[in-house]
Amino acid sequence: MPKLPVTVTDKDGRSVTVSDISRIIPLNGEITEIIYALGLGQHVVGVDISSTYPPEARRLPSIGYQRTLAAEGILALKPTLVIGNENAGPPSVLEQIRTAGVTVYIMKYSPTIESVPVKIREVATALGVPEHGEELARTAQAEIDAARALAARATTKPRVAFLNVRGAGTQQIWGKGTVANAMITAAGAIDAGAEAGITGSKPITAEALVTAQPDVILMLTASFESAGGLDGVLAIPGIAQTPAGRNRRVVHFEDQYLFGLGPRTGRALMDLIRALHPELQ
Repeated sequence: MPKLPVTVTDKDGRSVTVSDISRIIPLNGEITEIIYALGLGQHVVGVDISSTYPPEARRLPSIGYQRTLAAEGILALKPTLVIGNENAGPPSVLEQIRTAGVTVYIMKYSPTIESVPVKIREVATALGVPEHGEELARTAQAEIDAARALAARATTKPRVAFLNVRGAGTQQIWGKGTVANAMITAAGAIDAGAEAGITGSKPITAEALVTAQPDVILMLTASFESAGGLDGVLAIPGIAQTPAGRNRRVVHFEDQYLFGLGPRTGRALMDLIRALHPELQ
């Protein structure tokens, strides 16, 4: 049973007292996943569209996308706790929800693998189940450590470019300071975007791809499908002039699984390592 009330400190140094978790709205996919992994999924009454795991979360009412939330839709679900990280917003909407008398707890966000156990403990503490959180955090860390140990056995070091594609409107290559960079480097590979001097993201150009010379193109599954599958990806200007294009090496994973930085991070990293290093199969 959760031990409540509990007082935690949010990203702005504000004290937040959580006294009722009977109706929770998590604002980000990984927060949803953590809540379910802690055995408290029955209290979740609404989720954002990034909450794709576990499958039962997809059946709940949607509050929209974490970065473009609306107070009305959230308040209509009568939450007792709204919990998320600083990617959620806009801030004016979160303030509206606070003003309506709902407890809002917003945590800091870090696009690093090291943040996974920290995040799990923070969520668990806020929900009054710190012991469960400690157990889940230790399990997640053990899986991450096992994946890193596998990566250390790799004899290849492929150059990997992460591409974010959403139809013709959004076509980006990512670099330093991103989750892609964290996962690629932890998998024992070279982040071709970061090595080409990209911080954050920049539009894909044929020149950028030729400069990056990736051996592997990494994508999220929704992005891969949006581009038109393998043939669509290979048709992006510049791809054909790279080793990845010539060898048709495009790897993709479900969005939340690869980039959620939630409890499954170690498993996702293990799968990425095997996909990038055939010698470890």
